[in-house]
Amino acid sequence: MDATTIHTLAGDAGSDDPIVALRAVAKLRAELDGVEAVAVRRARNANATWQLIALALGVSKQAVHKKYGRR
Repeated sequence: MDATTIHTLAGDAGSDDPIVALRAVAKLRAELDGVEAVAVRRARNANATWQLIALALGVSKQAVHKKYGRR
């Protein structure tokens, strides 16, 4: 994870130029998806249950398992 990149993109997402803001939001979403995937993998490697991961992400156990269960 590159915190500087995330910080920069978050700032750009607040741009007065809506196209700049939308591009930043799209890139930020992709960056955060990658960060989330790594965190889920680390949690599973540390023997966290799907239920605990789902609770941390604010989603259902089924949703998190469907998204990450086959990786």
